[in-house]
Amino acid sequence: MQEPTIFLITAGFTLIGLTVVSLILLRGWRDWISLKSRELEQERENHPPTATSRIEVADLKERIRKLEAIAAGVEL
Repeated sequence: MQEPTIFLITAGFTLIGLTVVSLILLRGWRDWISLKSRELEQERENHPPTATSRIEVADLKERIRKLEAIAAGVEL
């Protein structure tokens, strides 16, 4: 009769441990994402986009639009 009880206790502690570890890792992940977001914002403030980079982005957007049109079967 003690074996099922020991099994349930072990399973319960394992589940609790897994939950605690998951929550700690989730917190670390959120903090890491927040850190990277702040780094990107700082980089944007230090180096604003140039006209050349804006033209390149516009060109890439146009290419994507054309590729999406081709994929959808729309004639340009």
